[in-house]
Amino acid sequence: MDPVKRFLDHLAHSPLSPVVSEVHGRSLLSTSGRQMQHLVRRARSTLRVHGAPGDRAVLLADNSARWVAADLALLAEGRVVVPMYARQDPAELVQMMHDCDPSVVLVGSEALAEAVRTHWPQAPLLSFDELFAGEILDAPPHAWQPDDDLTIIYTSGTSGQAKGVVLTVANTAFMLPRTESALRAMMALRGEPAGGDRVFHYLPFCFAGSRIVLWTCLWRGVPIMVGTDLDNMAEELRTASPHYVLNVPMLLERIKNGVEANLRTQPAPIRWLMGRATGAWHAQPRGRRDRAALALADRLVFQRIRDRFGPHLRCLIAGSAPLGPDTQRWFEMVGIPVYQVYGLTETTAIVTMDQPPHVRAGRVGRALPEVQVRLGSDDELLVKGDNVFDRYWQRPEATAAAFDDGWFRTGDRAEVHEDGTWRIVGRVKNVLVPTSGHNVAPEPLERRLVETIEGVEHAVVVGHGRPHLAALVSGDRVDGGAVEQGIADLNAELPHYRRIRAHVLLDEPFTIDNGLLTANRKLKRAAIEDRFAHHIDAMYA
Repeated sequence: MDPVKRFLDHLAHSPLSPVVSEVHGRSLLSTSGRQMQHLVRRARSTLRVHGAPGDRAVLLADNSARWVAADLALLAEGRVVVPMYARQDPAELVQMMHDCDPSVVLVGSEALAEAVRTHWPQAPLLSFDELFAGEILDAPPHAWQPDDDLTIIYTSGTSGQAKGVVLTVANTAFMLPRTESALRAMMALRGEPAGGDRVFHYLPFCFAGSRIVLWTCLWRGVPIMVGTDLDNMAEELRTASPHYVLNVPMLLERIKNGVEANLRTQPAPIRWLMGRATGAWHAQPRGRRDRAALALADRLVFQRIRDRFGPHLRCLIAGSAPLGPDTQRWFEMVGIPVYQVYGLTETTAIVTMDQPPHVRAGRVGRALPEVQVRLGSDDELLVKGDNVFDRYWQRPEATAAAFDDGWFRTGDRAEVHEDGTWRIVGRVKNVLVPTSGHNVAPEPLERRLVETIEGVEHAVVVGHGRPHLAALVSGDRVDGGAVEQGIADLNAELPHYRRIRAHVLLDEPFTIDNGLLTANRKLKRAAIEDRFAHHIDAMYA
């Protein structure tokens, strides 16, 4: 089925129901199906004089109801939508715009327009105010065909220039029924939610996983609540009171570390209870006193943590990077299941998903139905299926290099367990080979440092071609003694060749703005190692 037609049909069938609700502090600003139709029809009439079906169209704005309306209008007019991240460096944005050669660049604010003009004075800009000022157009939507390019999403560019991933109508039509089925199964564990799913989303819609969340809601006819202020997300969560939220692991690690830091300031009885309950949680089998400690902690501590997410929360969903098993188990202990999803932009966001209640901490679930996965050389995870992208935009050599005899090369090292669940070990190209000759994946070590040491927000393990491993550590409230002890504790569990023998605390944080994180907050390893080369050399002096 044509997914765009289905999106638009749902608007017509539910004219009074909310489609998108923007969360502003304690209030919801909802846009109904009829109001969304009105915005889409006005935008379509404007777009008809700014390009033609098959053209690329850039969508550059923060999440909002108007972002969704612009996306739908472009799709209804047969445009290949190229969503971009509003907070990305303007020079990088313009570089991607030149690469995809758009007939129009839709911008959500004058500030964004100015940023683009600085690097591309002749950019074909069109503001949201201009877009939605057109006459009402009542015409059938563009008739999409399975092989048509539907969207181009630029990869995050952790190592080198970003590439445009071309996803087709067929890719999307394959994925959306499967995400619909998976979400229904997750919610059905505790009975169908009265009044339908409550979905809260704060990650930018320009990313593949977020795009699939949005499109799955439109496919199902389920409203989506959109966060508007990351700095006020705690209040927005309480206002939205969702059943589930898509998260990046970094946020979940921050929540865990923040709660634990707060608990250390509580009276001694509460601290004792938390320690006793944590021990009881890990005890196997659990005795009567263990169960009593957990029940008391649930009533006095865990319930307060759950209240931060509102009374309806059933689960959290984690994607974009593997979530550390310690963090996943911690959330499970406090009564908040976390389900992992693994995939890449090139796989229409998803390859594997947890299938509750059969969830193993530290693993990313099983492959989606009709998606084939296997291990290639260097234990690289290979994927084949209708979810795999068509090509990189105007990069035939890169496209050819991404496949091995018809199998897409994810670049991720993985392990499969007897029960069919997968664990992502790290990136193939990130493997460090010290002078000892051992292969070491840095990601598991980095996750442990972030998970177990208070205040550590980012860690980068280095040591390729060096005599031992070392770590760059960053965070606002990092205590040097805690880092020393945390690394010592970690080393005690590791073989000699995986131990971290030196480290340095960095004053500069890793952020998107300073170029050390990608737009979806992954480490830019090459940029980090280049920026702090003198610190790295000093550790080996």
